[in-house]
Amino acid sequence: MGTSLFTNCSFSWRYHHTSPEIGISRVNKTVACYRASDGETEIHSGAVNRRSVLLSGASLGCSTVLGFPGEGLAVVKQGLLAGRIPGLSEPDEQGWRTYRRPDEKSGGHGVGWSPIIPYAFSIPQEWDEVPVSIADLGGTEIDLRFASPKEGRLFVIVAPVLRFADNLGDNATIEKIGPPEKVINAFGPEVIGENVEGKVLSMEVAEHSGRTYYQYELEPPHVLITATAAGNRFYMFNVTGSGLQWKRHYKDLKKIADSFRVV
Repeated sequence: MGTSLFTNCSFSWRYHHTSPEIGISRVNKTVACYRASDGETEIHSGAVNRRSVLLSGASLGCSTVLGFPGEGLAVVKQGLLAGRIPGLSEPDEQGWRTYRRPDEKSGGHGVGWSPIIPYAFSIPQEWDEVPVSIADLGGTEIDLRFASPKEGRLFVIVAPVLRFADNLGDNATIEKIGPPEKVINAFGPEVIGENVEGKVLSMEVAEHSGRTYYQYELEPPHVLITATAAGNRFYMFNVTGSGLQWKRHYKDLKKIADSFRVV
């Protein structure tokens, strides 16, 4: 009779989870991995897994601790999670990557009533995607988050234009929603959690490939906002950081904010 040998180990990681009010809360996630005698490693989590690459590192860590050298290619059983499909390019010569929203990604945590026209932006290599929780204050309209412990944070709001008017149709533009002042007064509070009066340092209008974008800089708190509309949705791209991050990395944060495009 054959004997099956099981060994196990556990560990945890931390990541920053940001809110639309520019706050930070820490969430701990614990992963447990189990190794069977057939050489296959399975990983289970009591919470949503952060990234498949972290899980791959987890299986390698278990192999090392348990004394299985040379077996870092253990199989990790994990399917793609709704709304968590990778969309990052490889780094360019400057170490920047381009994120493009995947066509297969579900909208609003799986609650989508029409396809979302993809958007794209550029970020430095060390920025990572942060899971979006349905418990976020922004609800299902927060489509994406990224963060860098060193430089700052960003999030994307994608909202139906029906929030503004019922006559914008399926080919809305930011100009139809209103002028820059109206847009920031209406939606700035959703980003910073308070009235924007007296906080708008700059307001610009830019055009790229025939689409108009409104660009704002607010402080305090420090935040750069790029807004536009496409199809039947309104897009608001928000980049923020602490006072020290703003001082040290403003150039990169501004480059990120200016790179946002609906494609």
